[in-house]
Amino acid sequence: MSGSITIVGGGLAGLTLGIGLRQRSIPVSVWEAGNYPRHRVCGEFISGHGQETLERLGLRELFVKAGAQPASTAAFFSQRKSSRVQTLASPALCLSRYVMDELLSREFVRLGGELHAGERWRDAEFGAGVVRATGRRVQPVVDGWRWYGLKAHAKNVSLAADLEMHLSRSGYVGVCRLAGGEVNVCGLFRRPAEGGEVPLRRQEILCGNPGSLLHQRLANAVFDEKSFSSVAGLSLQPHKGADHNECCIGDTLTMIPPVTGNGMSMAFESAEVAIEPLANFSAGKISWDEARMTIARCCDERFAKRLAWAARVQSVLLAPGLQGALVSVVPRWDWLWKLLFEKTR
Repeated sequence: MSGSITIVGGGLAGLTLGIGLRQRSIPVSVWEAGNYPRHRVCGEFISGHGQETLERLGLRELFVKAGAQPASTAAFFSQRKSSRVQTLASPALCLSRYVMDELLSREFVRLGGELHAGERWRDAEFGAGVVRATGRRVQPVVDGWRWYGLKAHAKNVSLAADLEMHLSRSGYVGVCRLAGGEVNVCGLFRRPAEGGEVPLRRQEILCGNPGSLLHQRLANAVFDEKSFSSVAGLSLQPHKGADHNECCIGDTLTMIPPVTGNGMSMAFESAEVAIEPLANFSAGKISWDEARMTIARCCDERFAKRLAWAARVQSVLLAPGLQGALVSVVPRWDWLWKLLFEKTR
């Protein structure tokens, strides 16, 4: 009789792990405080090895059938300058989290998983057999800044590339194409910690400063009010799995700066990394500590260099004096563009 696994958190990482374990007939329950479907702050852009994970788990085809859009080109913008359109080293997939989370939850249940949607995990301990996939660990202030994210879907927006990244002094906004003529507008922003609480003017912030290229791009956008989402207390400092006493995957483990477009991929990858050790624990072949430490070590080995490169890239991109030059120069140097793409994936 296989030992059961409990996953706390039914986002991308938690549901993907649940699906992978159920494909091996391991008893699994997923506890998710929210309900499906739901909008989440997310770039909705799957780029990197995460697509290989989806392929191996039989999920990529489900995403494509659900309307996932291929993304093959990208362009960067400062407030006043734009780069040339660049071809991505490998195409990405763009799919709404509203669709994706619902699809994953249904697949998990179809495979016989036990889903507790709308129910919060009450136990304060994450002991043997319990995996933490609850998303980001809240950190209100990081190096004197408060970081927050905003996201919304919009129509009536024409893009120069499949993915556009718009830089500003306060952060950056990514815009990518979705099915049905919609685009996803998702931004990461910062403000000084000592400034106190500022009411979020969601659409105004997402649309950028008047006169900026982002503001021009979204001038005629028709936003879906129901899709507006926000999240605060973000920490983009890299963390090691070995530093956690709990078994963690996804954003609970660590977050990568969203400008890389690799966050969703890391969620899928960390889930796949965890399948084999948890299956061995369930079968009684290894102890819980061995399973937990194996997952942590494998994630650290896979993500450490990626996180280090991403931190450097974000630091440079958020330097206002460099943004115009970077937008103009980097895409012209194919070797540098390919290097940055490779190192952050």
